[in-house]
Amino acid sequence: MKIMVINGPNLNMLGIREPDIYGSTTYDDLVNMIKDHCSKKGIEVKCVQSNHEGDLVDMIQGCYGQFDAIVINPGAYTHTSVAILDALKAVSVPAVEVHISDPDEREKFRKISYIRQACINTIKGHGLKGYLEAIDHLIDKYDL
Repeated sequence: MKIMVINGPNLNMLGIREPDIYGSTTYDDLVNMIKDHCSKKGIEVKCVQSNHEGDLVDMIQGCYGQFDAIVINPGAYTHTSVAILDALKAVSVPAVEVHISDPDEREKFRKISYIRQACINTIKGHGLKGYLEAIDHLIDKYDL
């Protein structure tokens, strides 16, 4: 099984950006945690991040025929990007949306997720462990 973990804008700033919301763990720490978890499960994983919407669309499109599943934290693009939604729909690869914080408990504009329409599950507010929960959900649901 191959999973692509796609992270959107500002996630490269973990550990620096609003530590009261996102904690002090860095993006590199997150990637290492995901890789370690997948290694123990016998899962091949690739983690990518971009601050650019078009790059994220390209990453999603690149999953077609190459990856069995996607874990995606689109960051702020969650609330604005029809392009990312359309890319997820186009590739038809099972995807789980992840958010470190719970957008429903934050600003009003964060309550809308365009991305959710193309995802089989959303995990929010579970911190960085949410990524591992998303991976485990995909493994369980698809016997991957």
